[in-house]
Amino acid sequence: MRIEQDCIGKLAIDDDALYGIHSKRAENNFPISREKIHPLIIESFLQIKKAAAQVNQQAGTLKAAKANAIIAACNQLLLGRHQDAFIVPAIQGSAGTSANMNVNEVVAHLAEALTPGVHVHPNDDVNQSQSTNDTFPTAGQMAMLKKLPSLLKAINGLLDELENLAEQNKDVLKIGRTQLEDAVPTTYGRTFTAYRSMFKRDLARLSAVRDDLAVVNLGGTAIGTGLNATSYYQAHIVGQVNQLTQLNLVSAPDLIDATQNCDTAVVFSGALKALAVDLSKFCNDLRLLGSGPQAGLAELRLPAVQAGSSIMPAKVNPVIPEVVNQVAFEVIGNDTTVTLAAQGGQLELNAFEPIMFRDILASETYLEKGIQTLVANCLHGLQVNRTKTQRYVEHSAIIATALSPILGYTKTTAVIKQALSEERSVREIVLDRHLLSVEQLDQLLSPESLLHGQSTVQTKRREG
Repeated sequence: MRIEQDCIGKLAIDDDALYGIHSKRAENNFPISREKIHPLIIESFLQIKKAAAQVNQQAGTLKAAKANAIIAACNQLLLGRHQDAFIVPAIQGSAGTSANMNVNEVVAHLAEALTPGVHVHPNDDVNQSQSTNDTFPTAGQMAMLKKLPSLLKAINGLLDELENLAEQNKDVLKIGRTQLEDAVPTTYGRTFTAYRSMFKRDLARLSAVRDDLAVVNLGGTAIGTGLNATSYYQAHIVGQVNQLTQLNLVSAPDLIDATQNCDTAVVFSGALKALAVDLSKFCNDLRLLGSGPQAGLAELRLPAVQAGSSIMPAKVNPVIPEVVNQVAFEVIGNDTTVTLAAQGGQLELNAFEPIMFRDILASETYLEKGIQTLVANCLHGLQVNRTKTQRYVEHSAIIATALSPILGYTKTTAVIKQALSEERSVREIVLDRHLLSVEQLDQLLSPESLLHGQSTVQTKRREG
């Protein structure tokens, strides 16, 4: 064991541990869960530390030997080595200081191990020209940006599958439903196209907010004033990080604002929530339209992926939409946490960014995986029960709505009520009451008329 000391006192640390006293105190102080800081935040931190060493050397404030040692350590860690040294919990106090110091300590100790004879200090050297308050927010936003492309790819896969379903079922008539009651007909082609339009808006929202996430406060140090950072560092650090990451980060025009306010995180989380809400609504519809197979709507046949009951043989449940519903619930809850954390910030700094970053990164991951399993295990292989949908259309009294422009609202209402009470078709009632000819009725109830909302029948409205 080795003994390390900080402003609180002394603490014993394992001799072979790359982390130090600040990291160990955080591990002891925040036993909330076993979840550690997200690997993408650690990776982003390391890229910032590497870039800072390069820029500080160029500025003449960090000796070449120390800069090279820090860079060598960062390179090793960026290859994925010594990941067990990052021990700080994801949920932590002090606005990310523990996460930053965990990285500083690991880089410093590894730098010394790789370069004997060169002393590297976690604060003076690795953290030179920096503060937790500008590096942690930047690392968090970098991590969000890195996760975003895979989520957008998953959404595009969903759009492609919905386009295929729309094309396959473009002529399949179905009864529309409003307030869960029968409404005028449509097609499954139009239905799937409407879902696709909804998710296209989600894709556009998430793509648009990417530019906001790229605006960072790196170089602002403690509260955005840039105290302890050279002007050279401030002018070059963001560009150097971009050379390492290709993230196209932009320095915030007002570093004080960017340090204390978290509305960008709120907007991004809100876009993730909107996607979650849309996914949940879509999955609710899939479950309802696929309900049955005998006592439900049974218009859709969802792929059977596993047995659904421990007591009822051959029962199959819509488990994929169910799990995506639960993903949506989690993301919506995460957004509430982000909202409360953002508004809970005070004065020049928000102390609650750790939970914001944890929840947003979790939401990105859940949504990506949820969409992937929805496409692969549910939509791909989904079938429309054409026999069932045709029967529903043919026996629906509500299709008499198409007769209203000819018969009038009152008379059409009477037809519908009689059809429902006698459990007979609209066609039978209209013909029995000699309200229209067979030819007129065929035209009015044709798919073309029902779908386009227009009748080609030039029949004078009957009064009375």
